[in-house]
Amino acid sequence: MTTGIILAAGKGTRMGTDTPKQFLSYRNRPLVCASLHVFQESPEIDAIVLVTSEEYVSYCRTEIVERYAFSKVKKVVAGGKERYDSVWNALGACPDADYVLIHDAARPFVTEEIIRRAAEAAKRYGAAAVGMPSKDTVKIADSEGFAESTPQRSRVWTIQTPQAFSRPLLVSANELLMRREQMYDVTDDAMIVEASGLAKVKLVEGSYENVKITTPEDLKRLS
Repeated sequence: MTTGIILAAGKGTRMGTDTPKQFLSYRNRPLVCASLHVFQESPEIDAIVLVTSEEYVSYCRTEIVERYAFSKVKKVVAGGKERYDSVWNALGACPDADYVLIHDAARPFVTEEIIRRAAEAAKRYGAAAVGMPSKDTVKIADSEGFAESTPQRSRVWTIQTPQAFSRPLLVSANELLMRREQMYDVTDDAMIVEASGLAKVKLVEGSYENVKITTPEDLKRLS
């Protein structure tokens, strides 16, 4: 069984709006519906867990899942303080899943093809992250803001979601880092697997269009 985990618990402070970005209107629906629709229609996905902030759990159940008939959404759970807390709560809500695909609700342009590639890579390698090779030269800065090194551009990827994993592997990686008290500066789920040393993370091609809606400037993409 493969479960999609849709993360919609962020507060969206950089957006500068009273409404969290995942609930802003897009095509006359809350933005989160765009990702939910693609996961709902994907033959790779058997079930969905929707993660939101505690105050939006009831809203998501009635005004999103029930209203728009997202039948694959089996549970709506409250997130935690950090991203990894939210993912951990979601993992606990899908104990029967063999694989999980974790996706940010603020990436509304995900496609079924991206989901398929991520799911296939997870089944083959155990861990995969969607991304794209960087179009720009990247500089590594030192603590004072001076260029320290320039990695070879062909080896630099910008990472997106979904990120896909064997559920037992991701659970073990989380538990290991929790015991080591290394759950800091974690910005995505692949970092947890990387830091655990339990598996390598396969990079899978996503799309340059699979952007994240983060700032007011990004809202132009929704028009």
